[in-house]
Amino acid sequence: MHLDAQQSIVALSLLAAVAAMLALAPTLRIPFPILLVLGGLAIGLVPGMPNVELNPKLIFFGVLPPLLYGAAFFTSLRDLRANKRTIGLLAFGLVIATTLGVAVIAHTFVDGLTWQSAFVLGAIVSPTDPIAATAIAERLGVPRKLVAIVEGESLVNDGTGLVLYRVAVLAVVAGSFSFVHTSGLFVVTAAGGVAVGLAVGWVVRQVRRRLDNPPAEVTISLLTGYFAFFPAEMIGVSAVLAAVSAGIYLGWYTPELTNAQVRLQGVAVWEIVQYLLNALLFVLVGLQLPVVVDALGQIPNARLLSYAALVSGTVIVVRFGWVFAVINAPKWIARRMSSWRGAVFLSWAGMRGALSLAAALALPLETDSGGPFPGRDLILFLTFAVILVTLVGQGLTLPFVIRVLGLEDDGMDAREEAKARIRAAEAALARLEELVEEDWVRDDTAERMRGMYRFRTDRFHARFDDGDDGAIEARSQDYQRLRRELLDAERDAVLGLRRAGTISDDVWYRVARDLDLEDQRLDI
Repeated sequence: MHLDAQQSIVALSLLAAVAAMLALAPTLRIPFPILLVLGGLAIGLVPGMPNVELNPKLIFFGVLPPLLYGAAFFTSLRDLRANKRTIGLLAFGLVIATTLGVAVIAHTFVDGLTWQSAFVLGAIVSPTDPIAATAIAERLGVPRKLVAIVEGESLVNDGTGLVLYRVAVLAVVAGSFSFVHTSGLFVVTAAGGVAVGLAVGWVVRQVRRRLDNPPAEVTISLLTGYFAFFPAEMIGVSAVLAAVSAGIYLGWYTPELTNAQVRLQGVAVWEIVQYLLNALLFVLVGLQLPVVVDALGQIPNARLLSYAALVSGTVIVVRFGWVFAVINAPKWIARRMSSWRGAVFLSWAGMRGALSLAAALALPLETDSGGPFPGRDLILFLTFAVILVTLVGQGLTLPFVIRVLGLEDDGMDAREEAKARIRAAEAALARLEELVEEDWVRDDTAERMRGMYRFRTDRFHARFDDGDDGAIEARSQDYQRLRRELLDAERDAVLGLRRAGTISDDVWYRVARDLDLEDQRLDI
């Protein structure tokens, strides 16, 4: 089977657009999810773009597992524990409040949405996406505690929102709804999903601790989300929570199971995979959006825009109301939320993204009775509208909000990093003293090592000294600048050997990788 000329041009254009968005994001200083939303919308409006009919199962079973697992894997378990009450109130209470609020407003004011379909829409737009918010917050120096709450809330509310989503979709597909049955189903599927995820995480942990094969270990890491997702789906419990639970479990234990090579490769691979999955989702919705709008042709454009504004406004208002209700709750919550300025930041950082998009695209085309899923096109349109308003609108204005609020970096990350580096240097010095009597440890080598590690401890201790004049740090920066110049010279020399054909590409890659690793250790 061959692609015709038009199909080849379309495919090439899509690939070029994705690559261009990735390249432009750092230059424009715009988080890539925002750029993907705008890019996906632009692609869908290009004349001649094909009409794409997606199989919902492809999205649900193909894209969601790695997205969920990857987000959970890189989440800090310590931050989750430290902010568990606040995160719980946002990730459970706010998700339910958003689902109910959107359902009531959508059923009341949006023509063509049944109660069940309105609840589906509410569940879809209830989870938040932290990528854009945390990228902006970290760049502008927002206190780590607030960033941790946004990240933790997003992870946990993914599970809550998608469990509600699954229950609501089943109600629409089956054509019936029972509050008692639904409540029991929610509890059972949630608990079962967590149990399956932890069990799969334990099994994968036992397998990986016995491996010493970087490609195999990285591949297993990429597949673990599926390993948790599919068994949970087969036995009827929450596959979403299974993938999330496995991710949190293995995110905690993986550093004990891997070596430096696996960790370097794994992080690089996951960054690429997460970007490509996000890009795929937004390009697909861009291609589908004109089809969806055409299917809603009987609804005037002005009315569609009013629906979009109404639902998006409900999502934002409910979040503000809930966050400020939490702020005014008992003091143990207020302390964790870091004053009203923190509350405004958390309210404005409630952006929706790839997960809501994937859930909307995964809606079944038909019910059990064979009829079309009621309001599917309208739900997809309104979901994209909410993403556009929250991710693009709030995302682009978040830097302004942060500056107006005067949120400043509390220095927690820098202090913790300094503590870690001091402890590591002290451990190295202690081990050195244990080894100095060994025949293979030379006196001059040991003395050089002592000097290096003593200087390192002095440098990081100075960061806790308010009276430090900066001399040690300046000396370190000068040394690192010289080291980088020498590394560049080494790299150019080896590259010259490769260009001359003196060494093979394999040798070049091995030597260059070592030089690059040394370069990455420099913090200038």
